[in-house]
Amino acid sequence: MPKIMLKPAQKITENNICALETVSNNKQNLHESNTYKLELDRILRKKRSKEYMDALHNLDAGGHVQNQQKVNEIIDTIKKEFPEAEIFKTLLGYVSICYLGKPYEVHTLDMPGQIISHFKYGQPLPDGMEKARGIALRGGYAFIEVYTDCCRAVNTSGIVSVIK
Repeated sequence: MPKIMLKPAQKITENNICALETVSNNKQNLHESNTYKLELDRILRKKRSKEYMDALHNLDAGGHVQNQQKVNEIIDTIKKEFPEAEIFKTLLGYVSICYLGKPYEVHTLDMPGQIISHFKYGQPLPDGMEKARGIALRGGYAFIEVYTDCCRAVNTSGIVSVIK
């Protein structure tokens, strides 16, 4: 017996049209989301400016811990570095070697709390920043930018390496 190859045409209803529009909108949003992620990745791979590097190098100065105005100046410099991107949605903070001496090992700039902290040997880092400690301690990088999905290790000349 022959097989039926074509199905009878479905009646077009308002529900069918709404379902097709939803699928279409979801595909468009996914495409826009992927495009945004690619563009953000391109922006974050760029070499960092001297002003940005200098601002983050100053994190190791012990007085910044107590001075919120200095912290705000550093955050303003970060915003100027990436004016076209909304990095604060994914940027957790910065980690680098602390040169204040023993007992301190690393220091951080925690972006959600806008707090500079110095951490002793073995003291756990907050909010997902622990993943950058080992990279910072290996040396070779000025600091590590910690994002929700990766770390970006920045060397002293501003060149960025992405570590997932």
